[in-house]
Amino acid sequence: MNVFLGLPGACSPGRCLHVKQIEKGDLVLTSKNHIERLTCPGSSYFNLNPFEFLQIDPEVTDEEIKKRFRRLSILVHPDKNEDDADGAQKAFETMDKAYKLLLDQEQKKRAGKEYMEHSVKERKKKKKQSKKEGKPTIVEEDDPELFKQAVYKQRMKLFAQLEIKRKEREAKEMHERKRQREEEIEAQEKAKREREWQKNFEEGRDGRVDSWRNFQVNTKGKKEKKNRTFLRPPKVKMEQHE
Repeated sequence: MNVFLGLPGACSPGRCLHVKQIEKGDLVLTSKNHIERLTCPGSSYFNLNPFEFLQIDPEVTDEEIKKRFRRLSILVHPDKNEDDADGAQKAFETMDKAYKLLLDQEQKKRAGKEYMEHSVKERKKKKKQSKKEGKPTIVEEDDPELFKQAVYKQRMKLFAQLEIKRKEREAKEMHERKRQREEEIEAQEKAKREREWQKNFEEGRDGRVDSWRNFQVNTKGKKEKKNRTFLRPPKVKMEQHE
């Protein structure tokens, strides 16, 4: 489980230590450095945070985001990294996703606002609890560096939650599409069965008419024969002479 997110699959602080060191260093890095940073084992959850992904602050303008994206996309473009084309392709696609997410003003504003508000709220909560318990009201987050780390953790948590919701939404939509498709197939099969039944009914109509006519003819013939069989001549009344 990741210490920041509480989610399986994310890299622990020790697993990608070299990656974090790269992030803190000069932004002018080699293509290999960036590809490794963006594709190291367990990096998927860290990459959910587009700010960390592009190494920019939430306060930057859209123009700065575009410049940063162009700069990094050139470095990790598959055509520029033929020795690691697969890794470069993965890094490039993930970077494009992060870039588009940050261009969504609603998402950007929410990410920049919510994680900061949450961190401030947590700091006040800790101070209140410490005061209630009679302890010093100085908390870890009063240290600028520790507060920055707390903000970072909350930011990661926020984007992880957004990703989970996105996957749940996609799964729900996929289920709904599957259900609708099954209903369409069932309706098509039902219509097909009805057409086949109607076709067979129409094709058998002449046969049924002929059978009925034959039945009537045979029945009529039997009745006439029966009537002839039981027909008796009238009795002759003898005349009486005086």
